[in-house]
Amino acid sequence: MELAIYEKCPEEAVATLEDIANTFFTENPQVFCNFVEVGNQIVGFVVWYLNYSTWTGTHGIYVEDLFVLPEHRGNGYGKALLTYLANVCVTRGYERLQWWVLNWNQPSIEFYESLGAKPMNEWTVMRVDEGALAHLASLDS
Repeated sequence: MELAIYEKCPEEAVATLEDIANTFFTENPQVFCNFVEVGNQIVGFVVWYLNYSTWTGTHGIYVEDLFVLPEHRGNGYGKALLTYLANVCVTRGYERLQWWVLNWNQPSIEFYESLGAKPMNEWTVMRVDEGALAHLASLDS
């Protein structure tokens, strides 16, 4: 919920604990999460999954969410999470580590660029959801 509040859309965060448990704690999970713990408190996390590039013929990692509690930012936790995922990519032969960042989130953009990330400005994110998703699914192919 802290992430949804930070991204200015808490009303969109509708996942329940059961939904999350059923996603991560399955026999063959398709999504993964790593945490940063300080003492007994989780202060940051990264949610990720594999994607695929037909250009490179390899998997990559897509970061769905990266979040560190505001009072714990500046301690290197976000960098540590991304460094970990970069190592997973290199070790497994994956060619890419990528994610989206909100256009208004200049502090995060600057942080990512300081790590060598570059914006992919020539791409537009497309989404079909809610009623449009149901409509598309009902069309004859």
